[in-house]
Amino acid sequence: MITEETYTLSNGVEIPKLGLGTWFIDDDTAAQAVRDAVAAGYRNIDTAQAYGNERGVGEGVRTADVPREELFVSTKLAAEIKDYEGAVAAIDASLATMGLDYIDLMLIHSPQPWDDFRGGDYAEGNRAAWRALEEALAAGKLRSIGVSNFQQADIESLLEGASVVPHVNQLLVHVGNTPAELIEYCTGKGILVEAYSPMAHGEMMKNSEVTAMAERYGVSVPQLCIRYTLDLGTVSLPKTANPAHMRDNAQVDFAISEEDMATLRGLEHREYGEFSFFPVYSGK
Repeated sequence: MITEETYTLSNGVEIPKLGLGTWFIDDDTAAQAVRDAVAAGYRNIDTAQAYGNERGVGEGVRTADVPREELFVSTKLAAEIKDYEGAVAAIDASLATMGLDYIDLMLIHSPQPWDDFRGGDYAEGNRAAWRALEEALAAGKLRSIGVSNFQQADIESLLEGASVVPHVNQLLVHVGNTPAELIEYCTGKGILVEAYSPMAHGEMMKNSEVTAMAERYGVSVPQLCIRYTLDLGTVSLPKTANPAHMRDNAQVDFAISEEDMATLRGLEHREYGEFSFFPVYSGK
């Protein structure tokens, strides 16, 4: 089962290949979503300060039917935090809000605040926030640290003042949007890529070419899309609060042929419908 498979981060920490994304899951339903995911075999749960559901996710982790140490829990510093003191306070706030003694992975959510995404230069602020993450890692509050939505130039800038190379870069990766050069760069640096929105926030369901290929494999479009991101060597983070969908999303024990992988890599689909206004989709 894919839920039992892991990657090993550059610091030796194991991370499950399949995780539960929780963006758009309300705080009051997040705990049950986490418990349902754990019951379905998931051991990797991803949230963020910006999602507004850390409390519920933490409750779900604490009340799940498996020991805490068997779960891998990620969260993210709010994108607007670009200073050391703010980052230190936010790390402690996430621990308190989630009710956890440690967090398995904490990321800088974006190299720029959301209202200036892909805009100004926040290199100094990112390095300050990163120093806070490095200190929390050394203190045992965090088991691994990373970034999200960072381009190569953002990572190179961060590394100028870093003692620890990011263990993870969480990126928008899906059929139709495969940042191959960035993934290759991260791999070369020992940075594991996590793929969020592997179904393009549901838009892949409307893609006729992807639908036809899924039918040929006898799988659903979400299953094909998740398998694709896994075969790229990334962690796949499909989001759902539906227990049936959680179980279906974990049924990806099939192989995509090299020819079909090449076809999927070459597809371009960057339309996100009503969600296009989000910076991670619009690029601004």
